[in-house]
Amino acid sequence: MFGDDTAKRAGRLTLNPLAHIDPFGTIILPALLILTTGRAFGYAKPVPVNPRQLRHPRNEGLLVSLAGPAVNIVLAVAAASGLHSVHRAGTVRDVIFELGIGNVFLAAFNLIPIPPLDGSAVVERLLPRAWWPKYLQLRQYSFGLLLLIVLLVPGSLNRVFDPALRLWGHLL
Repeated sequence: MFGDDTAKRAGRLTLNPLAHIDPFGTIILPALLILTTGRAFGYAKPVPVNPRQLRHPRNEGLLVSLAGPAVNIVLAVAAASGLHSVHRAGTVRDVIFELGIGNVFLAAFNLIPIPPLDGSAVVERLLPRAWWPKYLQLRQYSFGLLLLIVLLVPGSLNRVFDPALRLWGHLL
C-alpha cells in the first residue's frame, strides 16, 4: 500500500506457510531444541521490505512493522472468541487455546524494541532524525544481543510475557 513491492516480487506476499519456511530457523533449530531441551524456538523468513521504496519511510515503516504483531493480536482475540463458543473440552478446544496463546507470545516477543524485531520500529520512529543513521549502524549487532538475552539469561523475557499472559487471561 505504501509503494514497496519487494515482498510481492519475491513471492512472499502470501498466507501460504511454505513460502515463509527458513530451513534452519523453521525446521533445524526447533528440532534441535526439542531434542535437547524439550522446548522449541524458531523463526520464519521475514517478509522483505525495502524502506527506500516507501513514500514516507519513517511513518510507513512503523505501520509495516506493526502489521505482524497486530495480526497476532487479532488472531489471539479470535481464538479467545472461539474458545467461548466451544463449550466441551477436547482436541478442538486445545488447538484453539494453543493458537491463541501462541499468537499472544508472538505478538509480545515481536514487540520487544530490539532489532530485528518489530518493536524496534517504534524506537526508530521516536528517534530524532539526526540519530537515525547511527542507530541503523548499531542494528547489525542487535540480533546477537537478542540471541544472548534469550539463550543466556533464563527468565529474562518474563517481563514481556507475563503481562501478555495476564491480558490473555482477561480475554478468556
